[in-house]
Amino acid sequence: MNSGFLHAVGKKAALSGRIVLTVLWILFAVLAGQGAAFASSPDAPTERLLAYAARIAGDDARTRVVLDFDRKPEFKVRYIASPDRIVIDLPATAFGIGEKELAPTGLFSDIRYGSVDDNSARLVLTAARPARLVTAEAVANEDGKGFRLVLDAELVPQQDFAALVAAQTWTPPAEAPKSIDPAQPSADSSASEFVIAIDAGHGGIDTGATGATTKTAEKDITLAFAKVLHDKLGKEPGIRAVLTRDADRFLSLSERVVVARQKGAQLLMSLHADTLRQSDIRGATVYTISDKASDHMAAQLAERENFSDTLGGVELPAETAEVNDILLDLTRRETQAFSISLAQAVVGSFEGQISLINNPHRHAGFRVLQAPDVPSILLELGFLSNKDDEKLLLDPVWREKVADLLVEAVKRYRAPLVANGG
Repeated sequence: MNSGFLHAVGKKAALSGRIVLTVLWILFAVLAGQGAAFASSPDAPTERLLAYAARIAGDDARTRVVLDFDRKPEFKVRYIASPDRIVIDLPATAFGIGEKELAPTGLFSDIRYGSVDDNSARLVLTAARPARLVTAEAVANEDGKGFRLVLDAELVPQQDFAALVAAQTWTPPAEAPKSIDPAQPSADSSASEFVIAIDAGHGGIDTGATGATTKTAEKDITLAFAKVLHDKLGKEPGIRAVLTRDADRFLSLSERVVVARQKGAQLLMSLHADTLRQSDIRGATVYTISDKASDHMAAQLAERENFSDTLGGVELPAETAEVNDILLDLTRRETQAFSISLAQAVVGSFEGQISLINNPHRHAGFRVLQAPDVPSILLELGFLSNKDDEKLLLDPVWREKVADLLVEAVKRYRAPLVANGG
């Protein structure tokens, strides 16, 4: 790539977005002033950086990515394989970047950015071919206002990328506990409560699907519905509902299971609203886990949902051979039977009330449903690729109705357990 062109790309901040930056500076100052009292609390989230513009240019050999910030960003770079990714971890950041400003170009086949939690954010560059950063620096703008993060990537042999991954000292967060002791409930739960974990799919850097008409993100739809369902279940005697996430934050699939287990969940409902290539397909679907998918559509959906960790820059643990534990196997079989019972209760509650796809109870290898001791279902509320479903998914009245039907399904599922002293 022409070095003069790269220099021009790097200095474009001085010419573009300056008016926008001025307005954002004023808005940022007002918001900062309003939140000063909150920020002074020792438990308050870190004051967020503002990424107000970005650009990318390059080819299959070298690509430059530039992000403009209101102040200097501290950052760390990691390399993750399978697929090959360059991950830039940032402090808490508000992204005011246009949808097309970081369209995948040159070396990168996919680019994602967003919050991970209240105190951190992440930029994930998925490489079409192995690449490394030859430049990664925060540079002060020439006018003294703000900084730009400059990332220059170049093509490298696969063995060189593997060496970069192997040389890192970074270690991923601990996975779910390896030992399971159902006899010891969570400190948050009481023996008399029936605890249900409601998992709002996606979040933070992982936006999920996008509405065909309104472009609404799946992560926002699932969270809004999860809160409605949480409130309704919480009004039922003997039932306590908990949320795996209550804000726009990223959770890995294993973290969702860990949160549910830590809160003493006896059920897990993971909520989604995906898209399909066939826009005429609509209606709700209930999935349970299985080593073999019930059909091609279920297999594709599970593959996309399991890809959430990759989008979030999570390094997946290496597969390990499991010990042949008869008790664990029996637990899994019993849990799967309960999961199927819950799925049937949901389908029965929905029938004749809301639209269902053909064969509404399906199964596939969803990672979020893999807890061997917690009955779990993944509920596709509808498909954002269908305009009629999209309209309903955004309708508060429809959400209330579906949440009421799910409460009835839970009560139907729980009735025999209560009768048998469970």
